[in-house]
Amino acid sequence: MHHRRTRFLAALGVVLAVLLAAVTPAAATYRGGSRPTVVLVHGAWADGSSWARVTNRLIDDGYQVRVPPNPLRNLTTDAATIRDFLSTLSGPIVLVGHSYGGAVITNAATGNPNVKALVYVDAFAPAEGEVIFPLAGADSALAVPPENVFDFVPYPGAPAGDVDLYLKHDTFVNSFASGMSRTQAEKLYPAQRPLTLSAGFTPSGVPAWATIPSWYVLGTRDLIITPTAQNFMATRANSTITRIPTGHLGLLTEPGPITAVIEQAIRATR
Repeated sequence: MHHRRTRFLAALGVVLAVLLAAVTPAAATYRGGSRPTVVLVHGAWADGSSWARVTNRLIDDGYQVRVPPNPLRNLTTDAATIRDFLSTLSGPIVLVGHSYGGAVITNAATGNPNVKALVYVDAFAPAEGEVIFPLAGADSALAVPPENVFDFVPYPGAPAGDVDLYLKHDTFVNSFASGMSRTQAEKLYPAQRPLTLSAGFTPSGVPAWATIPSWYVLGTRDLIITPTAQNFMATRANSTITRIPTGHLGLLTEPGPITAVIEQAIRATR
């Protein structure tokens, strides 16, 4: 009886190991021997919760995920904040940015050998010396007199002339959150995190996409960073482009296809 129970337990262990391997795709072998950590960087007028639906899918698929806060204060210091966070991680990294977060990862990953792939999601991918607001495109909802789209709010210690920019209600609901239900958009509007005016006009540094392979999820219905502008930046960066029919918040409305592109980038690090 004892020997039969031992054999049964051994066989059960083998079956469980096979099943575990089958349901955890991230357990594959990667260059360097360790699985990559996926770092998701949010954009302006949002926070880390904007990645929640993508985060849940990546974790369910067995990947390690981190979602550090993006300060939204200044492109140079925001990138330094993310760069310092990346320095605490061991092993390969797949770095993902949405919207303004794309400009941040473009700068934060430069010179970091652990970052094996960049993924841009409806994002800015500036070249050296460029600032983000003009990159949104001539037909962007932001390409109008600033007082028509932003509420200007002072903040303590601001450099002369600088303010926090909040999206006006109609711009947020109708353009930033286009593609979402009105109810969902109205619930997101009160909790938006502002971007400083100066962050939108800080020149970008040497771009990481010049040396690191990149993927780009292009929302063909984006009203904030126009599809034409996105295509220009993605093509210039030599990114692998995936087009999906979404607005600027595709990470909330279509998390499945976006997760699939991130996992495609992860597999490329094997």
